[in-house]
Amino acid sequence: MKKGIYGKKLGMTQVFDENGLAIPVTVVEVEPCVVIKKKTVETDGYNAIQVATGEVKEKHLNKPTKGQFDKLKLAYKKYIRELRLDDVESVNVGDELKADVFAAGEFVDVQGISKAKGFQGVIKRHGQHIGPKGHGSMYHRRPGSMGPTSSPGRVFPGKKLPGQTGKETVTVQHLEVVRVDMDKNVILIKGSVPGRKNSLVRVKDSVKSEK
Repeated sequence: MKKGIYGKKLGMTQVFDENGLAIPVTVVEVEPCVVIKKKTVETDGYNAIQVATGEVKEKHLNKPTKGQFDKLKLAYKKYIRELRLDDVESVNVGDELKADVFAAGEFVDVQGISKAKGFQGVIKRHGQHIGPKGHGSMYHRRPGSMGPTSSPGRVFPGKKLPGQTGKETVTVQHLEVVRVDMDKNVILIKGSVPGRKNSLVRVKDSVKSEK
């Protein structure tokens, strides 16, 4: 990636463009991301930077993480993440990445952890059809046939069954940056992005063409 940043999803709202059209946007608050480490091809085999963001109390950090901030004489942060950048020469340890990394009109990819929905059946989890509703069918919301019987005598891998739904890493590509407000440290991104409110999301330049 050429550039990226981590922020906190605050929720959705709408703004109006110069033609008076309402645009649904997701508000991503960008607390300053402090660069705490640089990785290069010579030292680590690839180019990347480690950034830290989010407020946290000292008692919530373990000793290795606390020592990392103490060594750099930086304020404690909650999240430590990595951004694989094509060029890290222009970035130094201690620099702060802010919302103005992006500008209105650019396209970005947003990655986050989708909402957790708990244990769900196959109808909600996989969109399967419901069974007959008659009292005698006794097969209303069950997952269906398990497959072969005596041979091979097992359920094939990949069978769609009930289970935990959501809480997966999801990336939504090619979303437009509508506005960047440096006074409030927020980026307004057109459309919806994955994750619950106040969850951490990664915003990076889009891998698709802007056309």
